[in-house]
Amino acid sequence: MKTTILVHCPDQSGIISTVTGFIHRNHGNIVYLDQHVDKPADVFFMRIVIEFADTFSNLDHFKSLFQEELASPYTMEWSLHTDDKLPKMAIFVSKYNHCLYDLLSRYRSGELAVEIPFVLSNHTDLKHIADQFEIPFFHIPFNKQNRVEAEKEQLVLLEKYEIDFIVLARYMQIVSGNLISKFPNRIINIHHSFLPAFAGAKPYHAAFKRGVKIIGATSHYVTEELDEGPIIEQDVTTVTHSHSIEDFITKGRDLEKIVLSRGVKLHIARKTMVYNNKTVIFS
Repeated sequence: MKTTILVHCPDQSGIISTVTGFIHRNHGNIVYLDQHVDKPADVFFMRIVIEFADTFSNLDHFKSLFQEELASPYTMEWSLHTDDKLPKMAIFVSKYNHCLYDLLSRYRSGELAVEIPFVLSNHTDLKHIADQFEIPFFHIPFNKQNRVEAEKEQLVLLEKYEIDFIVLARYMQIVSGNLISKFPNRIINIHHSFLPAFAGAKPYHAAFKRGVKIIGATSHYVTEELDEGPIIEQDVTTVTHSHSIEDFITKGRDLEKIVLSRGVKLHIARKTMVYNNKTVIFS
């Protein structure tokens, strides 16, 4: 069983040697270690992957010792994750199908190490896709009049299926602060432009009108500030004066699929750490 530990704390000398020594004393073998120091903020970040000896059997005791001997003295914020249980990912969609098809295809091929208990939508247009992949589909209409009740239905499903994180695969509704507070840094969105440029309903039209030479896509965690959450992954592709708006949209949707799947993979692998509305992304 592999175990991943994520740590951030005020930067100070001796952190790495103290942590690695602790792991060795407690029968752990480090198979990966990466660290980063944010110099302006004076904050230390570290990701460690451990394999324990076959004789190791008490993870709760290890966690208790880690908190007592390391986390408390170094004022660490930390989390520990094991790979013996796949995280559960819910997918929210509306009417655009490209990101949904891509995620479910990667899931079926074994590329995404998750469980997908359900797909949820405010429309029924994409139910046939969920059916095709034999994944439960739930339709919860969402508008200004029923917003509160609809969110309650969503929360019931998320709790019932013990969802770990949510992917907004072009879900065209604003997520409320209540839902965000229950899944902090665990709701991933794909934005159809290279943030912060060309926000709004028709970014490709705006980019076309401006005569840009690149277009892009941005995957980010959702916060209450619309499209201002910590960025996980971005990418761009070139365009020229010869491309039409339709070309922009086609190229952009290809990027959206790729960038969203990359962001999801990084989250699944516990390679993202959020701090001050930014992310540290480990290799």
